[in-house]
Amino acid sequence: MIDYLIVGSGLAGISFSEMALQNNKSILVLDNNSQNSSKIAGGLYNPVILKRFSEVGQAKEHLLIMNEFLSVLEKKLDFKVNFRTPILRKFSSVEEQNNWFAASDKVNLAPFLSTNLISKKYTGMDSPFGYGEVLQTGYVDTALLLKKYREYLVKNQLFLEESFEYTLLQEENHGIRYKDIQARHIVFAEGFGMHANPYFKDLPLDGTKGELLVIKVPQLNLDVIVNTSVFILPLGDNLFKIGATYNWDDKTDVPTEEGKNELVERIREIIDCDFEIVSHFAGVRPTVKDRRPLVGTYSNHDSIHILNGLGTRGVMLGPAMAKALFENIEHQKPLDKAIDIKRFTKKS
Repeated sequence: MIDYLIVGSGLAGISFSEMALQNNKSILVLDNNSQNSSKIAGGLYNPVILKRFSEVGQAKEHLLIMNEFLSVLEKKLDFKVNFRTPILRKFSSVEEQNNWFAASDKVNLAPFLSTNLISKKYTGMDSPFGYGEVLQTGYVDTALLLKKYREYLVKNQLFLEESFEYTLLQEENHGIRYKDIQARHIVFAEGFGMHANPYFKDLPLDGTKGELLVIKVPQLNLDVIVNTSVFILPLGDNLFKIGATYNWDDKTDVPTEEGKNELVERIREIIDCDFEIVSHFAGVRPTVKDRRPLVGTYSNHDSIHILNGLGTRGVMLGPAMAKALFENIEHQKPLDKAIDIKRFTKKS
């Protein structure tokens, strides 16, 4: 018998997998490769909601857990995925500058908002009102992380590539049985695929489609991430990731002409040099209506759990939510009510 059968190997799935392994638990991961939102994610982590100049909830704690988690992971697998990079907010007016400095005076935002106005000129990008720098930011190469982690799981015979058949899941006295697999617990980390899950399909996972571009811009000498109407993330070799769109109606992962045109229009508002579109991606983010993750245990079923709804901040939330669920299962540490799925279900 193993400790955990984990369904899904996106950011949520690998966060829980690694959390379990770091605590000397045995696992098996099962995935059919049908969900790709984690693979195409921008991968940015940012403790501030820049539209409103407000702090992401528990940002300091989540960043600490994320950085420690990724540091251990990088050493274990001998590759780098966490790139600490400044995020600059491009100001569009003096009023926005003033709002920034007012926000930087707040106790909870002071550690994250620099009070130094950055007036550096980047070739190909005009910014007459300068930039504000967000601190403790960066990005994770999510595509590389998921690829390398899956290779690690496969090498150690901890991975099965197949679709999960819910009708074959059986509960037993001390856990679950799935086909010939016995486990103490099963954790569903399926992203938007949760809608096919009979145990959790009634939870309000909304799903928001996002589209991104990779463009080539030889004239743009950018070495930081710029946030304005879209983010511009330098990848090296004159390549930049641009994102992202938000579509609440289309639930497919097919790139659209509409999404591409929206991004191209925004790019042209920001940079004044020619660019070439290299690639175009789309995926459905697992978002929840109250913008909180879905973490917890199925009612009256102590061995069936969920880790989902990481939304647009999967990189920053994944390790912290995995830790919360693991400690809840193993040590009965109560979940924060804001993330517990009991907020949507009747208490048993």
